[in-house]
Formats: sequence, C-alpha cells, structure tokens
Amino acid sequence: MEINLPEIHAEVTELFESYERALVSNDVAVLDNAFWDSPHTLRYGAGENLYGYAQIAAFRAARSPAGLARELKNTVITTYGRNFATANTEYVRGDSTGRQSQTWVRLPEGWRVVAAHVSPGPQLPPKP
Repeated sequence: MEINLPEIHAEVTELFESYERALVSNDVAVLDNAFWDSPHTLRYGAGENLYGYAQIAAFRAARSPAGLARELKNTVITTYGRNFATANTEYVRGDSTGRQSQTWVRLPEGWRVVAAHVSPGPQLPPKP
C-alpha cells in the first residue's frame, strides 16, 4: 500500500480545507455533502453521539452559527492507497481547545466522511 500519494493527499487536503471553511461559516449544505449518506456513518461530538447520516444532518441544521471560528494546529492528513484517508487536527476556539478526527473513504459518489470525532481538549491558561 502506498502512503500519501501526492495527488491523493492533495485531494483529501483540499476536501478537509473545504470542510473547515464550511464549518466556520456554517455552510450546512457543504457539511452535509461531506458525510456519507448512510446509517453506518457516525459522528461523536463534544456533547452528542450521532449515529447515521440523518442524525448528523439534523444536528447540523439545528446548530447555532454563532462562535464557530477557530484556529487549527497540528493537522495531520494521511492517505492509504487511493481510497482511504484520515484527517486529524487540534483546534483553539476562544479560551478552549479540542481535537477532531475524520475518516474519509472514496465512494462511488466521491470522497465522504464515514466517521468523525470531536472532543474537548485541555483548557488554555488564562491570559496575563
């Protein structure tokens, strides 16, 4: 198996960046399209466990668009062959941190997230 083929890595990196832009701008259509429309898709969030595309889409539709801006750091995207990839990152939002992971698979309809996990990280120290 070939790891991080340049053209595949570039494809997934662009998809990850597009997802991030959609996330912070609350572009629900792009976010929904990024996930596999299947009951097998899951997303574990900071305060919710979502099983299946329908639950994930309902969460996105109901989520407040306020306060979504964040800064990413330590992003690692790894591709495995031509059809499977993982994207992992840390983020800072205000005075809190978190972690996000996504599993991407190339399906007949294109690359889709089949599993995602968002969890809070350690609190940042107070600013002097």
